[in-house]
Amino acid sequence: MLKRKIEKVIEEHLKSNSSKVLLIDGARQIGKTYIVRYVGSKMFKNFIEVNMVEDSLGKKNFADVTTIDDFYFQLSLRFGSKMGSKEDTLVFIDEIQEYPKLLTLLKFLVSDNRFTYIASGSLLGVTLAQTPSIPIGSIRKVRMFPLDFEEFLYANGVNEFAIEIMKRKYLNYECLDEATHNKIMDLFKKYLIVGGLPDAVNCFIAEKNVQKIREIQSEIHEYYAADAAKYDKQNKLKITKIYDLVPSNMENKKKRVVVKDIESKKGKTFNDYNDEFEYLISSGIALGVQAIANPTFPLVETTSKNLLKLYLNDVGMLTNILYKNNINAILDNEKSINLGSVYESVVASELAAHNHNLYYYDNRKKGEVDFLIDDYDNLRVLPIEVKSGRDYQIHSAISAFTSNDEYNINFGYVLSNERTIKRKEKIIYLPIYYVMFL
Repeated sequence: MLKRKIEKVIEEHLKSNSSKVLLIDGARQIGKTYIVRYVGSKMFKNFIEVNMVEDSLGKKNFADVTTIDDFYFQLSLRFGSKMGSKEDTLVFIDEIQEYPKLLTLLKFLVSDNRFTYIASGSLLGVTLAQTPSIPIGSIRKVRMFPLDFEEFLYANGVNEFAIEIMKRKYLNYECLDEATHNKIMDLFKKYLIVGGLPDAVNCFIAEKNVQKIREIQSEIHEYYAADAAKYDKQNKLKITKIYDLVPSNMENKKKRVVVKDIESKKGKTFNDYNDEFEYLISSGIALGVQAIANPTFPLVETTSKNLLKLYLNDVGMLTNILYKNNINAILDNEKSINLGSVYESVVASELAAHNHNLYYYDNRKKGEVDFLIDDYDNLRVLPIEVKSGRDYQIHSAISAFTSNDEYNINFGYVLSNERTIKRKEKIIYLPIYYVMFL
């Protein structure tokens, strides 16, 4: 079984006797159902699981449920023998977005206090935005992502003790010894190929078959596009087009969304596609990074919604699209291949998985800095530049950024393949894999 860090979050919530329902949000095929099923079956004598997508495609037992009595009745038709008490019965409502009114009903189910509840969904950001009566105060929403690099290390036999030592070294700005560095870099490059989709990771561990891994990634990529057609039929073509443009945008110098490329129509502006961008980001299949022109803490106060970068939610899907089965482009550091977009993608997914809101610095005269995040410990902005090649010490934009007294920056990070850690003025050079501790 793959070790997922969200397991601890779920366990602690269920043990806390909270009056809120834990609602796990995230894209499909990232392991939400599996981890809830695992924890629920382990912690409760009676584990009841209802998948609302399956219900909607079958008998539609819950389609007309509007009251808690209706809900209990339908539950009893299938699980009557398992309906015990709140202490020993967990009801798992999977894919709850299929019936949005159930989100409103959660409030009343919690108040009734008959069972313990947990729910998950793959389009909760979209569904909640369209739900007229959101049960504020009755739910605790947590977003889940594909396996991050730390979880990938666990899957490949690196234990918690080793991870903890690495974390202490990061906190003290100490580098790993060369042998350990080479091992972690080897796993990092394999992570760029495999990504964090559980099916792909399990296939890698069991078979080491690149072709099969790529088939899984292609299937899920197509599945995500099909979801857009299902849940937003009116705008499905535009959503699909924007989603398909993400890899090619990553190969451009600016890497941001270019409106004219979406439909090739004159007069269209960024605001014409707000709903489509919101769908891709809220559904969890893309990560949005917004531009900041005036970087002051907190960053959300100066964001520009008209300049947006989109990254795929999984780096393995990106390398599949870019390189297919030719993994030598990644493993052998081919000089003719620029892995900048790949490295940026993996950093974006790591930061997102660690609950950072994603921003980048955009300035016509001074250039761009790949990522900005809020540094809550120091109440300042932390800039991050990502380098995939040997020219990692060439970075005029972040140098100008950190030296600007108006921005009040303590330091910035440059992430690269280099093992040694050093500081030059306000720039701290870190190995790329230390991003898992940010």
